[in-house]
Amino acid sequence: MISLRLPILRTSRIQGISSIFWGLNNCWTDYYGIIFYCNEALIELDKFAANIPAGDGANLTLNQRYKAEVRFMRAFAHLIVSRVFGAVPILTDNPVINEIGKSSVDDIRKFIIAEMDQTYNDLEDKAPREAQHVGSITKHTALLLKAKAASDLGKNDNASPYWDMVLDATNQVIASNKFTLFADYYELFKRPGKMSTETLYEIQYSDFGTPSGTAVSPDAFFAFQGPSGPQQGSPISGWGFLTPSQKIVDFLTARGDQIRLKTTILYAGATTATFESTPSGDKIYGNNNGDRYFNGKAYMPHNQMTAGRTSYGSDNNVRVLRYADVLLLNAEAKIRKGQNGDGPLNLVRQRVGLTPILGATLQNVLDERRAEFACEWWGERYNDLIRTGTAATVLKEYGFVAGQTEYLPIPQLQKDLNPNLNK
Repeated sequence: MISLRLPILRTSRIQGISSIFWGLNNCWTDYYGIIFYCNEALIELDKFAANIPAGDGANLTLNQRYKAEVRFMRAFAHLIVSRVFGAVPILTDNPVINEIGKSSVDDIRKFIIAEMDQTYNDLEDKAPREAQHVGSITKHTALLLKAKAASDLGKNDNASPYWDMVLDATNQVIASNKFTLFADYYELFKRPGKMSTETLYEIQYSDFGTPSGTAVSPDAFFAFQGPSGPQQGSPISGWGFLTPSQKIVDFLTARGDQIRLKTTILYAGATTATFESTPSGDKIYGNNNGDRYFNGKAYMPHNQMTAGRTSYGSDNNVRVLRYADVLLLNAEAKIRKGQNGDGPLNLVRQRVGLTPILGATLQNVLDERRAEFACEWWGERYNDLIRTGTAATVLKEYGFVAGQTEYLPIPQLQKDLNPNLNK
C-alpha cells in the first residue's frame, strides 16, 4: 500500500509562500513519486502479462485488475497534486519527467475520467472491505473518483453534461447496495470505523495486533496533526499542524451540529497546566502557541490503542473516500438537474442527528459538504469553493484573488529541473 503522506496545503492560509519553501517541494515529490512508481508498476505488470499463457484466463484477469488498481492510484495522485498546484504535468511516461509540459486543471480531470472509464470494469465489483485483498480499490472506488473529477468540470453550470456524469456514476454506486453510512460518526474516524461499510478507499495502518515489532503506517500523517505542547506523558500528542479554524467551530455550533462538532474538534486546555477532556476520556493539555483546537478526525483514543503501540494514530487508517461523498454528490447532481435531492442529503444529515430538509437547495448541499468533510485532508471545502466560483467572496479576508491565488507556486527546484514548468 502506497502512502499519500502530505495533507493539502491551503493557499488561503499561507499567502505569499515562496516557491523555494522546502514543504512545497516535498509535497510535489511525494505525489509525483507515487505517480512515478505507478508508472514503473505498470511496466512490470506488462512483463508479467507477457508470460501468462493465453489460456490462463484467471491470471490474465488478475493482471488486468492489478493494472486498474495502479491506474486508480496514479489518477488520484494527479487529482491531489493538481488541487495543490493547479496546472501540472500528466505523467504517464517516466523518462520524460523533466521534459513534459503542464496540462490544465480541466485536462487533468478529463484524463482522470478517461482512466476510470478504461479501468473500472477490470476492478472487483465489491466494497473494499469485501475485496479479495481487504481494502483494495474496487469498481465503486473508481466510480466515485470519476464523479469527483466530473463535478470539478461541471463547475457551477447546472446545464453542464458533466453533472449527468456525476449523477450516473453516483447512482451506480448507490444502486450496488454495497455501502451504507457507518452509524456512529464519532467512531467512524477511530478504530471501530476502520474499513467500515462506508469506506470506498482508506490508506491502511496495521500493528498486526502485537505490542512491538513491524508496523505498517502512513508515515507521520497523524503525528503531524496531534496536539502540541507538553501532554503530561499522554500518547495523544503530536506536532500541532492543520488546526481547525474558529470559523468551522462557529459554523458547526450555529447549525446545532453537535455530533460533528465533538468529532471534528479536539479541544485543548487554556494553559499547559489545564486540560480539556475528550468524549473518550483522554486529557488534552494546553500549549504555548495558544492553539485551543486540534483535528479530532486524526484522534484515536488511548483506550483503543494496542498495548505497547501508543504513537499518535497508532493502528488507525486514513479515511480517503467515503460513501457520504457519493450521497452528497448525488444530491448535488440531482438538484442541479432539476430533480429532488432530499433523499441522499437527508441520509447524511440523519446519521448525525440533524432534522431532514424538504426541498433541499444547492446551498443546503454545499453547507452539508462543509460540515461533513470539515478538517479532512484532501481539500474538499476549498475545492468546492473553487469549482462553484465562490472562493473570491468567502476567502476575501484571507487575501484570495480569483485567477491569482487559487494554487500554490510550483517549487522552484522543479522548474529548474524542467524549464517547461515555467510556461
